[in-house]
Amino acid sequence: MYVIVVGGGKVGFYLTQSLLSEGHEVLLIERDLAKVESFNEQLGTVAIAGDGAEAATLMTAGAARAEVVVAVTGEDEDNLVICQMAKQKFNVGRTIARVNNPKNEQLFRMLGIDVTVS
Repeated sequence: MYVIVVGGGKVGFYLTQSLLSEGHEVLLIERDLAKVESFNEQLGTVAIAGDGAEAATLMTAGAARAEVVVAVTGEDEDNLVICQMAKQKFNVGRTIARVNNPKNEQLFRMLGIDVTVS
């Protein structure tokens, strides 16, 4: 299964590591180039630098063939945009978003995000 993870904080790093250990094909998108280089040294070439909330970055990441997109940045707005774009523009079958503010969880579900994690 091809999974795109957006956000290279602790959650994104450990999720990527876990998915790789289970044999999945994973690509991690992170804005911070230093983190990308560190992740690639630790996990193999699995990370790219870019803004996952931009369509061009998701296209480069191969979102059109992804089965799942997981948005785990520290910003609810970014996570919502990433998941909506993945679903509507790239027809990704399943989207998972981290919700930092629990008050936003209902909104994410109403706007079509498949799974929310608060």
